[in-house]
This record gives sequence, C-alpha cells and structure tokens, in this order.
Amino acid sequence: MPEVWTVKNTLDWCQEYLQRHGDENPRLSAQWLMSHATGLSRVEIYTNYERPLSTEERDVLRDALRRRGSGEPLQYIQGSAPFRFIEVKVRPGVLIPRPETEVLVDEAMRELKSIMPDAFTHRTARDSMSVDGEEPVPAEAFKIPTFNVVDACTGSGCIACAIASEHANAQVVATDVSETAVELARENAADLGLGDRIEVRLCDLLADAEDSWADLIVSNPPYVPTAVVDSEIPAEVADFEPRLALDGGEDGLDIYRRLLADGKRVLKADGILACELHETCLEEAARLAEEAHYTQVRIAKDLAGRPRIIVAHA
Repeated sequence: MPEVWTVKNTLDWCQEYLQRHGDENPRLSAQWLMSHATGLSRVEIYTNYERPLSTEERDVLRDALRRRGSGEPLQYIQGSAPFRFIEVKVRPGVLIPRPETEVLVDEAMRELKSIMPDAFTHRTARDSMSVDGEEPVPAEAFKIPTFNVVDACTGSGCIACAIASEHANAQVVATDVSETAVELARENAADLGLGDRIEVRLCDLLADAEDSWADLIVSNPPYVPTAVVDSEIPAEVADFEPRLALDGGEDGLDIYRRLLADGKRVLKADGILACELHETCLEEAARLAEEAHYTQVRIAKDLAGRPRIIVAHA
C-alpha cells in the first residue's frame, strides 16, 4: 500500500479491487465511489489526482468499496439516482429508476398532449400586453388548464416527481403497496418542492383513485415474467432489488391486466393509459387492451430499440 493515499493511487487500487470481484466496469465504478467519498465530480477527480484523501474519506470509500464488491448497485451505495432532469433518493427495498422509464414519461406526455394541447401551451406575461393600441388581454385569460395523473406502482416517485417538476399544471396521485416506497416517494416529492402537487398514497394500484378523475394513468409495474426473474436477470438486480417490484407473474402481465380493468373506472373519457412492460409481452398487452375496449393502442420502443411501452386511450 502507498504511504500517502492520493486520489490517483486510491482510484487505481479501487479499480483493481473491483476487477478482482467481478465488476463489469471497474473503472467507472471506482470513479462513482470516489465521487461519493470525496464529493468531487468525475472531472474534478482527474484535476485532483495528487490530493490526499482524508481519514474520513477513506473510511467512507472503504465501506462503499466493500458494498460494491459484494455486488450492491452503485445507486444504493450513493443513495441517489438521476431521472430525466431531477435527482431522486433511492434505497434498498425500492426499485432503482432506469432510462427505459424516462421513455415511458416521454411517450405518456406526448400522448396526453394530443388530447389536451391547451395544457401544454406555455405563455408568459408578455402575452397579456397591448398590441397596436388594442386593449390588453388579461393575464388570467391565459391560465393553462391542469391535468390529473395517477402514477401506479410509484416506487421512488421518480415518474410522479418528473412529471410534476416539468409541468407546473400537473396534479399527481402516486400509489404503492410498499410502505418503504411510499415513505421514499414522499421524501422525494418534498425535497423537490413538489409536495403540494403530489399526493402519495399507500394503496393497491388504483384502489383509492376517484372515478373519472385521471387524464393519465402511468405505470412502471412489476412486469418481468417469473421465469426470467428466476433465471435470467443479473445478480445485481436479483440479489438487491425488491422482487415485489420486478415479478409480473407467469407472462409478466398480472398487474397490467388489473390496470386495464380498473383504468376504465379511473380515467376520464379518452384518457390515457401508459405502461412500461417486458419486451416479450407487448403484442399480448396490445391485444388485451383492444379486448378491453381501449382504442388507439400503440407500442413504443425503448432506447435500445426494443418494444417497451404500451399506450392506449380509454
């Protein structure tokens, strides 16, 4: 071991340690852990190679390295994860947000805009000014209508928080059956200053949602077929993330079927249902939606080009 633990030689040692413990990307993981321990950004790591680590930083890094060496996800170690334009807290017992779910938000909001274009019109005080001597239009005349969203299986609350943070006229009800998830989602909404527009409820899917209230139901439910959970998903996921948030039953569609059935009650006329699902399930999901008398059913692909999102109108 070196006499002085600088950023450079500690980073190199961490990389070697993680490589020996089977990390698929040991250099990147070492950089994440160094940032976590020191507060340095990845760029600052490279401009502070000769800076010695404090005793406290080394203690934090040692614990983080042990956890990562056992396969624990970096996001749990760091305690947060990026999602779209926000950062949310994450912790063991709650699913880590993923890029595929950012696509779900994109597709859901694009579809909602098609039925509520006025809710996506962004005007400013300039619009109320007088033009060519005409009387100015009162600013209140440009009030943008609100829209109502149910985020079922909210987990960390990343979907609810992303929608509310990007759309000041969104009112969101977020639901989950996990007390750990509900507590975390409430923390994230409060930390992002969104607690007045996001109500997080401990309940089963749409059980507490009002009839004909929602313009949009959006969900990243448990959707991995049981056989895939048991044999195919990476150990980092299977060993650390909650099975409750992963296992969607034999064909991955158990929760989706329930959302389809109760969605008709909760959605307004022509309201939108948007769900993230396993790539092997989308054709069957589309058939089930049409069988349940949803219309304009379409499938959208994720960032890797795999079928991932189902969107339908009530």
